[in-house]
Amino acid sequence: MEMTSVSLKRGCLVVEDNDGVALQEETKKQKVSECYLTNSQDGIENDGLHSSDGEPGPPEVEGAKKDKKNSSAQVQEEEDGFTEEEEEPESFADMMKHGLTELDVGITKFVSSHEGFSGILKERYSDFVVHEIGKDGRISHLDDLSVPVDKEDPPEEALTVLTAEDKQQLEELQLFKNKETSVAIEVIEDTKEKRTIIHQAIKSLFPGLETKTEDREGRKYIVAYHAAGKNALAKVRTAADPRKHSWPKSRGSYCHFVLYKENKDTMDAINVLSKYLRVKPNIFSYMGTKDKRAITVQEIAVLKISAQRLAHLNKCLMNFKLGNFSYQKTPLKLGELQGNHFTVVLRNITGTDEQVQQAMQSLKDTGFINYYGMQRFGTTAVPTYQVGRAILQNSWTEVMDLILKPRSGAEKGYLVKCREEWAKTKDPASALKKLPVKRCVEGQLLRGLSKYGMKNIVSAFGIIPRNNRLMYIHSYQSYVWNNMVSKRIEDYGLKPVPGDLVLKGATATYIEEEDVNNYSIHDVVMPLPGFDVIYPKHKISEAYREMLTADNLDIDNMRHTIRDYSLSGAYRKIIIRPQNVSWEVVAYNDPKIPLFNTDVDNLEGKPPPIFASEGKYRALKMDFSLPPSTYATMAIREVLKMDTSIKNQTQLNTNWLR
Repeated sequence: MEMTSVSLKRGCLVVEDNDGVALQEETKKQKVSECYLTNSQDGIENDGLHSSDGEPGPPEVEGAKKDKKNSSAQVQEEEDGFTEEEEEPESFADMMKHGLTELDVGITKFVSSHEGFSGILKERYSDFVVHEIGKDGRISHLDDLSVPVDKEDPPEEALTVLTAEDKQQLEELQLFKNKETSVAIEVIEDTKEKRTIIHQAIKSLFPGLETKTEDREGRKYIVAYHAAGKNALAKVRTAADPRKHSWPKSRGSYCHFVLYKENKDTMDAINVLSKYLRVKPNIFSYMGTKDKRAITVQEIAVLKISAQRLAHLNKCLMNFKLGNFSYQKTPLKLGELQGNHFTVVLRNITGTDEQVQQAMQSLKDTGFINYYGMQRFGTTAVPTYQVGRAILQNSWTEVMDLILKPRSGAEKGYLVKCREEWAKTKDPASALKKLPVKRCVEGQLLRGLSKYGMKNIVSAFGIIPRNNRLMYIHSYQSYVWNNMVSKRIEDYGLKPVPGDLVLKGATATYIEEEDVNNYSIHDVVMPLPGFDVIYPKHKISEAYREMLTADNLDIDNMRHTIRDYSLSGAYRKIIIRPQNVSWEVVAYNDPKIPLFNTDVDNLEGKPPPIFASEGKYRALKMDFSLPPSTYATMAIREVLKMDTSIKNQTQLNTNWLR
């Protein structure tokens, strides 16, 4: 997912939320447009938020490759709905003056004592690489592009023998979208081998169709037709059994593969793959979503699509690579991952070698405060937690106003116009006309208001996909948790105290006076507010109560009149110690050169970069692994001792460039 709704031309602190555990199954079925990011940033994975660059467009193909890394400001402005004739928009730095800082969301404490220093994680998404850690504890790598040998697979030529026009006609026939009962394809350069390949191509790519050879006026044609009418097709095309007629019984039903992607979020990637394969996205499964502004490597499973067909996509897709194919009996499930391994480059660091050593040693030995990162709370002047609080208060008019009202900050041009129209007319249909992309949260809410009327905001809001509605409430829980953890560390420091909570299995219990020495700060958890949690037995418990009371909420009654919005709560460790921590400081002269090899670089045999002993700039390259539901930005914050908000990073980067 893209980090903000306007791309950062000057470099930023890129984020990857390592949150994948509590994702709901419907996450896979939702694709919400980028304008949703006016209310939140990327990476809110366990709330099921996915964003894209608007409505799904044609997949990217090699022939249409553009230099996305260095797209011009003019192109970006046109995408944002601005043209040169219009008044000049504010700079991104100016717009982000209205954004949130860490202080606004309760992120105030550090665990280490070292002196902080500055560093820039540039706009280059290649400085931020994420490798998924599977349920077996192994880090996913793309290191094998070979296809498992399978006698059942059609020959390679079967994937290329049909023209685009042939495929369109066959697909329309397969889905009963035309009135024809058959499609005839003339065999040019007629040979028995050529006819066989066309037969195989049609049967493997369009299950449910049968083929026969016919002579027509001295020419050979392969004729495709339905084997047994619409009922047979319906059976073939279900998600549970999409390839019945062509899938070998001896082969596992799921093809697992490693997906390497650049600058694409997981759902966008799956939408592109499904479009090329002409299947529905819900036959894909995965263990966790990965953000857009990064290079990411993760395992994907797909139902009854052969490794051969998947590998063929490597020839026509850019910024993707598929490999490490295997056939398995089961799909992947959300939350099965053990975490993610990060390789991060902080460029142009100012810290001395001694400062870097102290910072990284502290990260390795002690860890960092497990705050919810800035991407949890949105990029504009209306934080997502405010919407969540209004939902919990049953203040539905306020919910509507918070989502739709004009606000300062970075937004798409068409969204600004939509908000202005709403403020002027309070007419949902009129405001909706200003949105070219209707699948964003604002568009969905306006559609709901048009359908149900202004007096039934609850039903209108219910049109928004469930995961995206719950994201607001989870944001409020995160806001409370961050503030309470800061207070807990302020009052009691980095040691367990009587009355703290620890988990025994899934059950929270109190630390008693006599047991304090049996625990460390890494065992201590704190609750996200809800009806099914207990609170610490010290003054932080009263702090929870005071904070919710100030927000007109009853901590003793977190059940909502609408069941979906009842909060059961959860427990979260307050300190996380990363695993597999390593680092090095390297010198470099060219800001554009990559400072480490990716999996694709290694597959292509590129030698690793060689660093000079001295250079114009210094960079910190760091590797570490995190469990699910933790934020890499919070680990980086602990190293730099810097505010990770886009507002602060943008100002820093702008000053550095000047």
